[in-house]
Amino acid sequence: MIEIPETGHYWLHRAHVPVALLVQSLSSQTQEGLALVDLEIRNGCIQQIQPSSVELPTEGTIIDLQHRLVFPCFADLHTHLDKGHTWERSPNPTGHFDDALTTIQSDRLAHWNFEDLYQRMEFGLRCAYAHGTRALRTHLDAIAPQGEVSFAVFRQLQKEWSDRIHLQAASLVTLDYFLTPDGEALADLVAESGGVLAGVAFPNPDLEAQVERVFDLAHERGLDLDFHVDESPDPASDALHEVAKVAQRHAFSGQIVCGHCCSLSLQTSEKAEAVIADVKGANIGVVSLPMCNIFLQDRNQEASKQLLQNLSGNFLAYFRDMPSRTPRWRGVTLLHELKQAGVPVAVANDNCRDAFHAYGDHDMVEVFRESSRIAHFDMPYGDWCRTVTMTPADLMGLPEVGRIGVGLPADLVVFKARYFSELLSRPQSDRIVLRNGISIDTTLPDYAELDHLIFKS
Repeated sequence: MIEIPETGHYWLHRAHVPVALLVQSLSSQTQEGLALVDLEIRNGCIQQIQPSSVELPTEGTIIDLQHRLVFPCFADLHTHLDKGHTWERSPNPTGHFDDALTTIQSDRLAHWNFEDLYQRMEFGLRCAYAHGTRALRTHLDAIAPQGEVSFAVFRQLQKEWSDRIHLQAASLVTLDYFLTPDGEALADLVAESGGVLAGVAFPNPDLEAQVERVFDLAHERGLDLDFHVDESPDPASDALHEVAKVAQRHAFSGQIVCGHCCSLSLQTSEKAEAVIADVKGANIGVVSLPMCNIFLQDRNQEASKQLLQNLSGNFLAYFRDMPSRTPRWRGVTLLHELKQAGVPVAVANDNCRDAFHAYGDHDMVEVFRESSRIAHFDMPYGDWCRTVTMTPADLMGLPEVGRIGVGLPADLVVFKARYFSELLSRPQSDRIVLRNGISIDTTLPDYAELDHLIFKS
C-alpha cells in the first residue's frame, strides 16, 4: 500500500512515466516509451525530475513506487454535463440517435431548471475529479430560454470548482440558430461567460452560410470555436470539410475543435485525404468520442442495410428480415491518418448515462482504455497517451495541464499498473490522485444522491 505523506517534501522513487508526457526530455526509455525516474515534490510542485538510480535522495521522504505508472491529471475536451445522469428518468431503449434527440428535448423541457442542472452537473464533476480530471469542457444546450439558465449554472460551478477543475463551457445549438437575433445574443452570452462558441453542423443547403456566420461572430468576440460534425454513417456528410475550408478563407487565429467526424472513416481514400489536408491547413484539432459513438452508430436499420450493401451485396439479403443485428462499424474517425498528417487528435467522454450513451463515469482512464482497444492505440503505444492529457489541454489553451515538468503543479495520477498492458487490463479503481502534491479522496459519489431528481412521483 502506497501512502503519500502530507508533508511538503517527498520523492516518488522509481516511477514509470511516459516520455511523451514529460516536458523535459530524457534519453533513456523502455520499448514502451516509459522512463524510470525519481520525482521530487516540494510544496505542491515538481521540484526535480531525474533518472532513477540506486542512490536514494538524502532529503525528503522516499516513496518507492516500484515501477508504477505515473500520469499527469487528465483533460476531458468534450462532455455534456447538462445531459448527464438522466438515463433512468429518460431512457432511450432503441439507442438511435434521432430518438436520443427527442428524448433529451423532452427531458429538458420537463426538468432542466437551475437546481436540477446544478445537482446533476456537480455530481458529474465530483466523478471526474475523483478519477483524476484536471480540465473539462462541457457543451451546454443553449437554445433560448435554456441558454441563460444553463450558463448561469455553469458560471456558479466554475466559481466553486476553480481550485479543482478548470471548466470551459461551449454553446450547443444547430448552426442555423446563429443566423437569428437569438443566435447573436447567445454569442454575447458565451463571451460574457468566457466560453467557446460552438454548435452542431448538420448537412443542409445553407451550411456554408451558417459556418461563415459562426466564424464572424467568433472573430468579433475573440472566441474559440468547437463544432459537432458528421456524427453519421453517411459518407456524403462532410461538414468537417466545410468548416476547414471556411476556416482557411477566414485565416482564423483562434483555436478550432471538431468533434465526432464519424463519416470521414467511410469516405473514399481520395476524399478523406483531401479533407485531412484541409483540416491540417486550417489548424483544426479533432476529438473522437469512441464510447458514445459505438453506442449510437449503426443502429438504424435502413442506414445499416445501405452500409451493408456498400460493403457486400451478400450481406443485405442475409440480414434483411432480422429484428436486430450486430453493428458493422465503430463510428470512430480516422485518428491514425489525422495524427500522421500532423492534426492534433484527442479522445473524450462525451455523454455519460443519458439518452445518447447509457454508460460512462467521467473517467478518462476508461476513455483511454476503450479507445486503445477500439482504435488500436498500441504496438507501439507511442504518444497516444497524449490524447487524454497534453493534446486536449493544448486545444483548451492550458499549457500547464496534462504534462509532467519541473516547476509544474504536482497534479498526478499514480497507478498500481507498471506497464501499459497492466494499465489497460484493469479499471485502475485503486489509483492515487495527487493535487498539488496531496492525495485526494477518490471516493465516488453515490448514484442514490440523485434519486430525488430521477424518480419523481
